[in-house]
Amino acid sequence: MKALSVNLLAYELTKKLLENPELYGVVVSKSTAGAVIIDAGVKASGGFEAGKILTELCLGAAGKVDLGFKSYGEVVFPSVTVTTDFPAVACLGSQFAGWRIKEGDNIAIGSGPARAIALKPKEVYDEIAYVDVCDKAVIVLESNQLPTDELIGKVVKACNVAAENLIVAVAPTASIAGLTQVTGRVVEVGIHKLKTVGLDPKCIRYAMGYAPISPSVPDFDVAMARTNDAILYGGTVFCAVEYDDDVKLQSIVNQTPSLVSKDYGKPFIQIFREADKDFYKIDANLFAPAAIIVNNIKTGRTFKAGKINPQILLESFGF
Repeated sequence: MKALSVNLLAYELTKKLLENPELYGVVVSKSTAGAVIIDAGVKASGGFEAGKILTELCLGAAGKVDLGFKSYGEVVFPSVTVTTDFPAVACLGSQFAGWRIKEGDNIAIGSGPARAIALKPKEVYDEIAYVDVCDKAVIVLESNQLPTDELIGKVVKACNVAAENLIVAVAPTASIAGLTQVTGRVVEVGIHKLKTVGLDPKCIRYAMGYAPISPSVPDFDVAMARTNDAILYGGTVFCAVEYDDDVKLQSIVNQTPSLVSKDYGKPFIQIFREADKDFYKIDANLFAPAAIIVNNIKTGRTFKAGKINPQILLESFGF
């Protein structure tokens, strides 16, 4: 079977934004070298639909995103649901925010299919046995500013593509598109945590998850914290896996949800400030969905751990 090219799929998907920028509230421009820049929230208005497409671009268009309302306890929030039949490639090989690109004093967080060409970071692609060979590249930046020519030059060089074949989509965390896109990482967060506690991501065949999109707030730290809380206290992930040992699988699932962390139980902004705003001081076990459900399609057994925490969601979201 021909290998899936997440860059080629995503490049085609960008046409929705490029052909209807007014509909999606985006602004399209070009860098000096000819790379296409899609602003979905820096100066542009962006919105939920732009955020939906940004999330699908992050997934290398190897996943589908739906927006709607879901209940969390007695409260209903707008929510993002992600579905993929290529979990390792779409989530770890594309969506994972694994490319930190320095430009001057700032660091832009890069995700999306361009990583699969540049192999950022290489160990991820070794583990999932995937690499994308494509003469086109798409990268999504979580940034408060549009990319400089210097940054674009670094991406072009790392991907070995012509500048005019590079598309860069940008949205700040605090924008509506950004909040949607970051919350849309719920499945990726779940798969990454499962991998961390011992599950080979290649055995995950199908995955789906949802989490609430937090209310907007202008303060970057608070917006970032709310997107974390959306997943840590409101995210649910379902995975269908092929696994030989149900006892071991049950143990892995039990170690996965955020509530196993010693830092669990407070809004993320409080945890972040108590850690002097240093992510490395925060218990890594915290970064996981609130609830995880894993179905072993080899045996028919299903395992669940964790739970939604509506109380902390309400506190975090400013109620």
